[in-house]
Amino acid sequence: MQSAWVVDDIEAACLKWVETTGIGPFYIFPHLQLEVSYRGKPSTIDFSVASAQAGDVQIELIQQHCDTPSAYRDQFKRGEQGHHHMAIYVADYDAALAHYTNQGFVAATAGLFGEMRFCYVDTRDAIGCMIEIIQHDPIQDAIFERISEGAKNWDGVTDPIRQGMPE
Repeated sequence: MQSAWVVDDIEAACLKWVETTGIGPFYIFPHLQLEVSYRGKPSTIDFSVASAQAGDVQIELIQQHCDTPSAYRDQFKRGEQGHHHMAIYVADYDAALAHYTNQGFVAATAGLFGEMRFCYVDTRDAIGCMIEIIQHDPIQDAIFERISEGAKNWDGVTDPIRQGMPE
């Protein structure tokens, strides 16, 4: 399970999370350019993402650098921040998406990250946040495992923010 927040300044938000909760370290992937479908139309977003592990829950912080319409901007304008989505990791992406679309919910943003399919289903009116559906992918699974191991082995002080892929 993942819980994610949109933030205005990703490094400041990472430090605030570390200071307030003791969760860390955060691994930042800066200025990712991703081509997606936003409400059925092609779009490209520029964003940074930071991830850390808190027990069984991954914490994700997202900063969108552009004003391109997106699932993030649907909920938070530039300068605003708050809880955005819960993510589920699924083996059957199509069945998971159908579960929501059959209830009348729509995918606000959908795309590929490498070979991994993902989408943000706009469930805000029902539960107050979006649901991200992430298709299980061996490469992404390995990244998530490294983030989890990084948290287990962290001393709570050294390098609370780390750039890029966990070692």
